[in-house]
Amino acid sequence: MYDVIILGSGPAGLTAGIYTVRAGHKTLLIAGSSWGGQLMFTTLVENYPGFPEGIQGPQLIMNMRKQAERLGVDFLNTDFTQADFSSYPFKITTEGKIYEGKSVIIATGADSIWLNVPGELQLRGKGVSTCATCDAFFFRGKNVVVVGGGDSAMEEALVLAQVAKSVTIIHRRDKFRASRAMQDRVFTNAKIKVVWNKTVTKYLGTERVTGIVLTDTKTGKEKVFETDGVFVAIGHKPNSDKLKGIALDAKGYVVRKEEKDTHDLLKYYCATSVKGVFVGGDVHDYRYRQAVVAAGFGCMAALDADKWLQEKK
Repeated sequence: MYDVIILGSGPAGLTAGIYTVRAGHKTLLIAGSSWGGQLMFTTLVENYPGFPEGIQGPQLIMNMRKQAERLGVDFLNTDFTQADFSSYPFKITTEGKIYEGKSVIIATGADSIWLNVPGELQLRGKGVSTCATCDAFFFRGKNVVVVGGGDSAMEEALVLAQVAKSVTIIHRRDKFRASRAMQDRVFTNAKIKVVWNKTVTKYLGTERVTGIVLTDTKTGKEKVFETDGVFVAIGHKPNSDKLKGIALDAKGYVVRKEEKDTHDLLKYYCATSVKGVFVGGDVHDYRYRQAVVAAGFGCMAALDADKWLQEKK
């Protein structure tokens, strides 16, 4: 039996663990077999406060884990197979064992959707990214590509246009699905141009990306397109498939439910549809998707859980 069980080991989950164990709660963090979240696939991180020279993503997440372990958080490097929120205490199953929790913090994160074409895996972090807010700085004065056609792709292109020499949006169809307002901002930006009816079928380069192979969706013809960077913006998938009984929105993100007290003051900020279950990080935050924001949400979820446990006693 644990006071708090945390699902996920990115910045949200690790920060939550640091806060709950320091509040005196016996805490179990189910990290997963591939632990650490998206920072484990990131190279230099320059926008996380406290590191003047920047820090490698895996090192940042390792530092967070070491801090949580030193303070007394129990870790399981396995994947949970079932989360039962239908009865109390809550039951989390992993590798055939059941762990009971008086409260649960969901911090399972979200994964970027990749193109999954040759060269992509090898060049992630070497000119291939899914986050302009994170990496635009590295492409100052360079020519970059954005792949996608929704609002996220438009946002990426506009962020990059502030620093890059040129931005080319590659889209597989002949029109965007993005909102009209976002399209208008893109079409009126002199730095941004669009290539229609093309898909990226291969990345070129070894140490860094040097170009991509574009395939025409109508004729099937291929051509090489030289570029200094590629930003894939075709969406994210929240890791919420195993969260049965928790309210999700249409895209699968956990619904964060603010609760107020009898005086109409904010009581819980990170509550979910199940009392005693809280959420933090990218599994509910589809807008910002930044490590520092996830860490902040992890802190808030932990403080909410602490308050709930105190009231439960």
